[in-house]
Amino acid sequence: MRAGSCASIAMAMAAAPTLLDPYVLDTLMRDLVGHDRRPSAFLVYLAIEALSQDARRSLSHAELAEQTGLSKRSVQEAVKHLQGRGLVAATRRGATEAQFYRPLRPWRR
Repeated sequence: MRAGSCASIAMAMAAAPTLLDPYVLDTLMRDLVGHDRRPSAFLVYLAIEALSQDARRSLSHAELAEQTGLSKRSVQEAVKHLQGRGLVAATRRGATEAQFYRPLRPWRR
């Protein structure tokens, strides 16, 4: 590979948006996994962050369980924990509808 093309790749990578806010890996992961002892909550937060790009899509606990490899009950507990910590907002359009989850970023205030 030529030096010019390596520089072009490096510039493209630097200009590309990051997938995750650095805070998520630097601080939130340690806080949820180490301090709260809730690694499942961290996995669910990552899944909600990734799947929330389509704001029109609702997510059931079963879908989140499938995405994360966790049990449905673990997902329910993780969502409850994330809501309590102010890291996820959930809305429901109807009593029988799946919820719409929105990841919150309180560190960006």
